[in-house]
Amino acid sequence: MGVVIIDGSTVRGFVEDEAQFKKSVKERFGELDLNGDGVLSRSEMRKAFESFRLIETHFGAEVFTTPEQLTRLYDSIFEKFDFDHSGTVDLEEFESEMRKIMLAIADGLGSSPIQMALEDDDHSLFKKAADLEVSKSQPSRPSS
Repeated sequence: MGVVIIDGSTVRGFVEDEAQFKKSVKERFGELDLNGDGVLSRSEMRKAFESFRLIETHFGAEVFTTPEQLTRLYDSIFEKFDFDHSGTVDLEEFESEMRKIMLAIADGLGSSPIQMALEDDDHSLFKKAADLEVSKSQPSRPSS
């Protein structure tokens, strides 16, 4: 486990690095596309949301949310991703919404740094953003 420190400029810089952002979003999309059909179903998106565990705790205190409330919440989030109302989320829709989310987070963070504890094998976009910033600050080594 490692600790990274990020702020809004870290997140924004990651999103603005078009090649790195697209690559990272495509990798994440592939991890979420459990059946490999090239789109995310409602159930695949729900599994992803549940894995984030954002709903279950609030500042360390357990919060009870009824199954009906969770279903409504997950459905409303899914609808935001499914721009064309096809019933699935394709890579383009996923990338577009993730870009909006990451930029909103960057705006919210501003210049206030936060610490995040991340597993070494964490595949989150925040870890990718932190890794990209570290790689930019290290001098490049000449190839031998």
